Amino acid sequence: MNGPEWLSQLRQYEGADVKKSIIQIITSFVPYLALMTTMFLMYNYGYPYWIVLLLSLIASFFLVRIFIILHDCSHNSYFDSPRACSVVGHICGILTFSSPSDFRHTHGTHHATVANLEKRGTGDIWTMTVDEYRSAGRWKRFVYRVSRNPFVVFGIGSFILFLLWNRIPPKNAQKKVFFSIIFIDIIIALTIVAAFFTVGIKSYLAVQLPVLCMAASMGVWLFFVQHQFEDVYWSHNEDWDPFKAAMKGCSFYNLPGPLRWFSGSIGYHHVHHLRPRIPNYNLKKCYSDISGLQEIKPISLWKGFRSVFLHLWDEKTGKLVSFSRAKKIYSSGGMSPTL
Repeated sequence: MNGPEWLSQLRQYEGADVKKSIIQIITSFVPYLALMTTMFLMYNYGYPYWIVLLLSLIASFFLVRIFIILHDCSHNSYFDSPRACSVVGHICGILTFSSPSDFRHTHGTHHATVANLEKRGTGDIWTMTVDEYRSAGRWKRFVYRVSRNPFVVFGIGSFILFLLWNRIPPKNAQKKVFFSIIFIDIIIALTIVAAFFTVGIKSYLAVQLPVLCMAASMGVWLFFVQHQFEDVYWSHNEDWDPFKAAMKGCSFYNLPGPLRWFSGSIGYHHVHHLRPRIPNYNLKKCYSDISGLQEIKPISLWKGFRSVFLHLWDEKTGKLVSFSRAKKIYSSGGMSPTL
């Protein structure tokens, strides 16, 4: 399937606007660094820690925005120069504890395989079909249930991903990816050493860890709701269609204005998957200008939270369903439920 005629119109929204990119960098980095400096001072001068935590929440929103810049740099959409994207991406990577080269690899795989049942496993959320779950052993079903638990996905799991997992080069990593990860690790280590001789390790951990934890949870949540919703599209490889994968395998998460600003309009995720080279600040305009993109039913902020109760892809109904719903479907069909 080649897609409708309007698909070619998306190309006009590609290409970086250097002025917009620089303004976005300034309005992201300056407030974030100012908040971090303020929190270090407040902590060391003995202000109540709850005030520091409140500011940490605000800082985490800006850190999510900085990660969106890294995301765009990884797609080489933020500047026309790949070198500029690499430099800015690595600066963002230091603050977000992420390697842009590693992210470019895993995220690129995600874009190429999204909604393909035979190509799951890289840069995505672990999703099993109902049949796969029913045929799995008890231990695998237990691990899967744990992996889909909200406290694991958006809590300890997201924190471990950014704090620890991103520190380790994957097996058979390309040299560029390997050295990018090592570079980020070295700078983070030097930052910790610098903190030891300036603000103090205790102060560094008291400020940096809450910010990173909350930002990681927000980032994982955004990715989760963009691909984990009731009517999401999944297909076997022989029937997989890239247009359907973008339009139906990705959500339009219709966030309120302030949250859309902090998340770099990434809620227009179907637009992003159709044309990854569109910078984040052009996504909303692209969506508003092309009526074909508006055929996707939006998911509201609050409706998005229902996604945490959906666990398995059911090929019979073509929907993502909960464990309990899957059990009812198979019970009504006269099959022995092992869910």
